[in-house]
Amino acid sequence: MTHMNWTNSSRLFKAAGRYIPGGVNSPVRAFRNVGGNPLFITRGKGSKIFDADGNRYVDYVSSWGPLILGHAHPSIIRAIMKAAAKGTSFGAPTEEETELARLIVQAMPSIEMVRLVSSGTEAAMSAIRVARGYTNRDQIIKFAGCYHGHSDGLLVKAGSGATTFGTPDSAGVPADYARNTIVLPYNDSEALSLFLGKNGSKIAAIIVEPVAANIGLVPPEPDFLKTLRRLSDRDGIILIFDEVITGFRLGYGGAQEYYGIKPDLTCLGKIIGGGLPVGAYGGKRKIMEMAAPLGPVYQAGTLSGNPVAVAAGIAMLKELKKPGTYQKLAKKGAKLASALAQAATESGIISRVNSLGSMFSIFFGIREASNYDQVLQSDRELYRRFFWNMLERGIYLAPSPFETGFVSLAHSEADLDYTIGKIKETFKIINRR
Repeated sequence: MTHMNWTNSSRLFKAAGRYIPGGVNSPVRAFRNVGGNPLFITRGKGSKIFDADGNRYVDYVSSWGPLILGHAHPSIIRAIMKAAAKGTSFGAPTEEETELARLIVQAMPSIEMVRLVSSGTEAAMSAIRVARGYTNRDQIIKFAGCYHGHSDGLLVKAGSGATTFGTPDSAGVPADYARNTIVLPYNDSEALSLFLGKNGSKIAAIIVEPVAANIGLVPPEPDFLKTLRRLSDRDGIILIFDEVITGFRLGYGGAQEYYGIKPDLTCLGKIIGGGLPVGAYGGKRKIMEMAAPLGPVYQAGTLSGNPVAVAAGIAMLKELKKPGTYQKLAKKGAKLASALAQAATESGIISRVNSLGSMFSIFFGIREASNYDQVLQSDRELYRRFFWNMLERGIYLAPSPFETGFVSLAHSEADLDYTIGKIKETFKIINRR
């Protein structure tokens, strides 16, 4: 195996550290959990990304999920260039905003009205504010390991970067604010039922990733989402699905269509902007009409509905709506996940591979991964070795065992076969003691 040269990435990371905290603009980009320095990416095309040293990688991060069509898809690029030529920001309504909203409402079973924002964090924060305004209650429930952005009150036993760095309770979050967030175990219907039996009348909202994807991939147990819906209805609680990752990824109608459960509110993220910075929250009309200017719940954003992001989003959703899209994605995802699990078994490496549609995760050193506590018992050192050996072989995976991998439509059979071959090579190496 030829060792890759990462001289330019190391130089750029050192320079970035002078001006940017930790040298990165989001902690999840840092390589702290696997050691070493992050790669600096110069371009992407299809299933591949290229770093500052000219190295090429088959990419399974996909900008953390939204690039279902791959990098620099022609339809997305054309839409961006056409929109940008007309102007990059107006701070005023455009017809295209309504078109994107219409596409979202038509796609998502539970959404009757939708408000565009600029990020998934903003979507979750706003949805909770609307839920509190609608119910006139303060407390919310989230689940351990589920990540809903970095707003105050939600960084309590959060996933994603918070799990990676072992700091699920962020400094800077006032205790008086965080105490209104109740954290319960994901996939534990009994714990939820017991808590709501005593406190249901105090809860404004339950927010959940219908498929937990920020502690690695952890699908819901068979009755978990049904229990959430039933108990929320019983106690007058607003059920919020955070579909920033699963929306338009698990299916065109998201996890709510896949599992047949309608939430009251839904949060969406970058995928509705073709990978550009954008988000949205939407749901029942009577709840959404609480938002200003119709109602008393204030939420605003100068760049909400940015014309370039909206144009990219419209192009993305039109591509995803084409027949066979999700069957193709699921087939590719199943092939990779199955090979990953088989290679681990043949190598005698204890692991758990979770997969759903085009999403996948491998947890080393454990046989079950259905909740936050189980995932935290996984072997981080073995993942570190797996990550670097795969990177040396031109496979770009998340630099953390607590993130999800993504297959795109751009991944060819040759890409998958190449990746599977490198997985087998890597397992032989990391299994040596």
